Amino acid sequence: MSTDEPITVTIWSDVVCPFCNVARERAAWLSREAGVRIEWLPFDLHPEYPPEGIAREDLMRRYPASMHEAVEGMHADAQMVYNPHPETVPNTRTALELIEWGRTKEAHDALHERVMDAYWTEGRDIGDWEVLRACVADVGLDPAEAEAMVSSGAFAASVSASTQTAQRLGISGVPAFVFDQRLLVSGAQPHEVLEKAIEQVGRMRADEAAAAPG
Repeated sequence: MSTDEPITVTIWSDVVCPFCNVARERAAWLSREAGVRIEWLPFDLHPEYPPEGIAREDLMRRYPASMHEAVEGMHADAQMVYNPHPETVPNTRTALELIEWGRTKEAHDALHERVMDAYWTEGRDIGDWEVLRACVADVGLDPAEAEAMVSSGAFAASVSASTQTAQRLGISGVPAFVFDQRLLVSGAQPHEVLEKAIEQVGRMRADEAAAAPG
């Protein structure tokens, strides 16, 4: 691999994860400041959630108030809105499969952004097909086709396989940034940490190039 070739950063995420929402700002920064290629992959973070999701008050009880304050602070620092659905934490399996369907239409990133905005900015329940159909329409795709294809189970295997691949790499939580298939950075780390990761990968590439025969 040429040391001049852009670095690819693969990010495993789930749309229900607040840190994954902040990771969107981190990804945009990496793309803008370091010229990296971003690839988002699905990670089914809460397969144990029932299809209708769980009550937000149940989630709030699981973590201390300081955790919730930290999450809101991270969004504020990233200049992002933090406005999840006030009553429901959705099961996102359908949303993840829908976004993978969007990949086949060359609209993965647009649909990923739209679904994330629907949940985190607009406070909508992305476990509801009415909301998901609107997201599909908003990115210029056919909601009826999307629902039919996802409901058929055609994209279940790809979400499962992506999650399992991440787990084999030692990833148990998201977001997980993998730089150049060489370096794992867990969490929505500050820009400074990501910048150091870019520098480290650059050194790895240079060392490999120097050690290569000829």
